[in-house]
Amino acid sequence: MPDAPKPSDLDKHAAAHTGPATGGPGRTVLADGVVEKIAGMAAREVSGIHALGSGLARTFGVVPDRGPGGRPGVSQGVKAEVGEKQAAIDIALVVEYGVVIPEVAAVVRRDIIGAVERMTGLEVVEVNIAVDDVHLPYEQDDDEDEQPPTERRARVQ
Repeated sequence: MPDAPKPSDLDKHAAAHTGPATGGPGRTVLADGVVEKIAGMAAREVSGIHALGSGLARTFGVVPDRGPGGRPGVSQGVKAEVGEKQAAIDIALVVEYGVVIPEVAAVVRRDIIGAVERMTGLEVVEVNIAVDDVHLPYEQDDDEDEQPPTERRARVQ
């Protein structure tokens, strides 16, 4: 069985931060990526969210950010800053055409705050949301084989 990390080992990880006290001796360390994954999962579960990340990030980040099974990483488009007791989150979204963006953003914000606070004990001080794109029904995804409609009438001649 591997030895437990020593506090001096934990200090060497720049992306790791001390989590909230849970009682008892010792401390809990949460990496920024832990909060990013929790936030990403919470956002993906909201109806009206098509994808996370900007179009450019999705295009160039698809291969390195794919998880097991070839699916995009859940933290794509999410950046977290984690302190000892608080976290701040920035997230980029692509919404489905037709949704009311302020309502979807409010649900995403609420769900991220709830999930992160419940799972980590950190206080989420802000969730900044950037809606970078709207997914149209006939647009092809990078990972879909669907084709845009072919029987579209020309708008101009």
